[in-house]
Amino acid sequence: MEVLDNKCPACGAKITFNPKNQMWDCEYCGSKFTLEEMQKHNNASSKQENTKTDTIEKKYKKIDNLDVYRCKNCGAEVMADEQTTSTFCVYCGSTAILKDKITEGIAPTKIIPFKKVKEDAEIAFKGLSKGKPLMPKFFNKKENIEKIRGVYIPFWTYDLKVSGNIDFNAIDIKTWSDYNYSYTKTDEYLVKRKGDMKFNKILVDASSRFDDDLMDSIEPFSFNDLVEYNHAYLSGFLAEKYDVDLSTASKRATSRAMTTAIDIAKESVLHQTKTVVSNNLNISKISDDYILLPVWMVNINYKDKNYTFAMNGQTGKLVGNIPIDVKRTIIISLIIFIISTLIVFAIVWVV
Repeated sequence: MEVLDNKCPACGAKITFNPKNQMWDCEYCGSKFTLEEMQKHNNASSKQENTKTDTIEKKYKKIDNLDVYRCKNCGAEVMADEQTTSTFCVYCGSTAILKDKITEGIAPTKIIPFKKVKEDAEIAFKGLSKGKPLMPKFFNKKENIEKIRGVYIPFWTYDLKVSGNIDFNAIDIKTWSDYNYSYTKTDEYLVKRKGDMKFNKILVDASSRFDDDLMDSIEPFSFNDLVEYNHAYLSGFLAEKYDVDLSTASKRATSRAMTTAIDIAKESVLHQTKTVVSNNLNISKISDDYILLPVWMVNINYKDKNYTFAMNGQTGKLVGNIPIDVKRTIIISLIIFIISTLIVFAIVWVV
């Protein structure tokens, strides 16, 4: 992977990827280019060099000479094309950013390009305050909204097969009564399930800087939009460098597959209560992949605590934890109390 000079082939100005038309737009001369046209002008990589071995393990291409922004405060490493600049860290908000070259690691094989533009993310973020009177006004400040950035987040994907058998203890309870007595009938069963399940593209966040629950929450992604990775898609965006290796991430993928397999088997047991009594399920890996997924994100520091908000750059789903403004809560509670007290006094006085 060489550092690409993503400039407009027509005028040489900065060119960026436009999620709306899925083309590369030049804001200076108005030219628009497809991926094929970008490749023709050597402004995009031309082919995918990843191969498969007989054991279905992928050989990932190594990164060579890619621009990266390193945060001196939190240590984050974010990749970018030559034309993209960063003045602050998207994770901690620090301005202590150093531009450097990265010469280690592996390149992703596929990517889902952004579908949602920055304006979509800004509108969604502003909409968080609707119906939330206790949300601190600080979060809607202009400088916070302006920090929203598009970042490609690294993910490992796994195709797994779960096979074996699982036994459940199932119970049905029936009650009835007559004029003299109440009756309870308890039927207990041993229910066996056996079979195979295949799971395709189980996602595991490959960045330790993101909370796994947060990344799980912005799912699902539609893999119909998954295309071969190309450097040009980074134009105008940032890309997080993975720091969770393949073997470590596989443990979480295995856990997700096992939990889902048990839940599916449990749903097939048509009794009132069911409990797993024995589990002889085995998981085998069919294949793995390293991909980049689009996320609009903003990290806001409020009272010495960071709050991360993330929006799925493909579907527009927004997630994040919203704190409560204690001062506003007290004021609103007092107002409600005073109004309620006045209403009660008014009713009593009229009566």
